[in-house]
Amino acid sequence: MLTERGFTVAEAESGEKAIPISADFRPDVALLDVNMPGMDGLATLRALMEQNSHIDCVMMTAYGTIRSAVEAMRSGAFDYVTKPFDNDELLLIINRAIHMRQLSSEVDELRAELSTRYGFNEIVGISPKLQAVFRTMTKVAPIDATVLIEGESGTGKELAARAIHNRSQRAKGPFVGVNCGAIPQTLFEAEFFGHEKGAFTDARESRSGKFEQAQGGTIFLDEVGELAPENQVKLLRVLQEHEITRLGGRHTIKLNVRVIAATNVDLKSAVEQGRFREDLYWRLNVVKVTLPSLRERKEDITLLVDHLLDRYNRELSLAVKGITAQARRLLEVYAWPGNIRELENVICSAMILCEGDEITAQDLPPRIKGEAETEGSGGRNLQNATLAEAVREASERLERIMIVSRLGEMKGNRTATAESLGISRKTLFNKMRQYGLSDEHEDSAY
Repeated sequence: MLTERGFTVAEAESGEKAIPISADFRPDVALLDVNMPGMDGLATLRALMEQNSHIDCVMMTAYGTIRSAVEAMRSGAFDYVTKPFDNDELLLIINRAIHMRQLSSEVDELRAELSTRYGFNEIVGISPKLQAVFRTMTKVAPIDATVLIEGESGTGKELAARAIHNRSQRAKGPFVGVNCGAIPQTLFEAEFFGHEKGAFTDARESRSGKFEQAQGGTIFLDEVGELAPENQVKLLRVLQEHEITRLGGRHTIKLNVRVIAATNVDLKSAVEQGRFREDLYWRLNVVKVTLPSLRERKEDITLLVDHLLDRYNRELSLAVKGITAQARRLLEVYAWPGNIRELENVICSAMILCEGDEITAQDLPPRIKGEAETEGSGGRNLQNATLAEAVREASERLERIMIVSRLGEMKGNRTATAESLGISRKTLFNKMRQYGLSDEHEDSAY
């Protein structure tokens, strides 16, 4: 039947004989009976997959051994059919396996093409919208022009800025990032332009500002839309004059700095509403790069999940081999309001907390599964809770998410994690123990 439909087929009368035949034949798909004399189907499956990790195995089983077929699928089988099976059903499964193989091959080829053509390996995705972003970044990277990166929070604006810098003529120079929304209004000049000794009460020594630190390289102005109006004027002057004067200083310092700005708000609307200077907007918006949200590039989620599995296995010394099909489907249909940053948090948390060597649907947060937070899903039922209890519950959930996320960002370094969260190592340990993220015996490590 398979030969008549154009397939090239090799046969083996036992599991033992299938192994050497497969080594020479290199099949795309193997059909295996579960019950065979000598080497059974499960042992043959494992041997074939060890020999060729890309092979898709379809198990054939009688009704009474379906449990064995399910076990085979957990071991990596593609699918199974029950005997007596329908030929059309078997053909559908085989064609689906080959179609999935072709898609996987196309993805690999496209990723290689994107790497060769664009070189933005640190940004994962093959969606049309992301490819359009790559094309813009490719054109603007070698040209010393100011870039404005727009996109929702968590879409990877700093990653895009670093990618542009790394492929620019300034790649060997510094990349200095500064969150404009995190700097108090009164400290703007000291932080951006530096200060001389004695410029103010605590200025015990001279210090360079962010622009000076970026000389010969790139300064990344994150959340530029958060700047106060008076500081927008000061930034505009720097962009126009290409020079700064330190706070308390008398001499101007010429700048050789490329500016990349980013915002998660619509600056054009902010201009229309009088919250952002129009002249500064046009100074920043020489070339605009708009990053799509994750819900606009759902086809990239599978690639991102695989990338994050590999990343966190390396960074956190974990051994999570994969993710179940059900869990993957849940990730693909979720709306991701927090974009890639939220996906990173979910995968990192699931990898740390999963019981086995793969992430299941049970390891995902209730919101991903479309469930309300309940006591059985890791939180209290807040239906009859007081406001104080609800606030405390929400605060604890947020604390746990932040600790898991920050541990991932700091590659498991507890000291760096505590410092970044603004707490002591002892407090971090106590909270990790409270949320089941550490063992009691780890107390001595703190």
